[in-house]
Amino acid sequence: MFYQDDLDQALRFGDIVKGYILTNAILATPIWDTEGCNYAVNVSLPQFSVVMTPCCSIEDKTIILTPLIQVYPTFFDNPYLAEDLTRVNRIMSPQQAVPPYVWDHQLGDEERQRRLAEGNTYAFPDLFVYEKHESFPEYVLHRKRGNDIVVNYYMINFKHLYKVHCNEIVSPTNSPLESKHLQLSIEVREELRVKLARYYSRVPQEDQLLQV
Repeated sequence: MFYQDDLDQALRFGDIVKGYILTNAILATPIWDTEGCNYAVNVSLPQFSVVMTPCCSIEDKTIILTPLIQVYPTFFDNPYLAEDLTRVNRIMSPQQAVPPYVWDHQLGDEERQRRLAEGNTYAFPDLFVYEKHESFPEYVLHRKRGNDIVVNYYMINFKHLYKVHCNEIVSPTNSPLESKHLQLSIEVREELRVKLARYYSRVPQEDQLLQV
């Protein structure tokens, strides 16, 4: 079960919420001099966002959100993912991570051996797919390989996090709970928690060399 049938009377990590404006600054370069500086502010009101603040840290009129976005059309080029897009959320083998034609014909022997040596891992470390739901609007994915497809799967990208200030967010239970739309099951919320932790705990190659 991906979603919990009964919603807790509290905001939880991984919840799908609505009604929040997301903003971010756009800079051509860092601003060294405020005289004549050039920047823009992007403002959006996504239909749905996801709570990325741990439950115990929802407080002080502040919450971290990320928008639900459309999934990639290329997911459906891979039969392993097309069968169940939520497999993106989990560790998989190197062969499962790419379509068979890519593994067999587009990756060289050296690259295949490198991936096999790396072993099972998250093929998409920054993405987490949310299971389709009847309340999600459908949309069309235009594919380069194969026919267009209508879906209502969505996903989040860990790179796209937004800090939101809302006066009504005091604690998980003392928040605008009418904004809460769906809640993950305990098992799926743990999957999200583990994958997000792995995303931030990755060690860059240069640091790995220093640890040897």
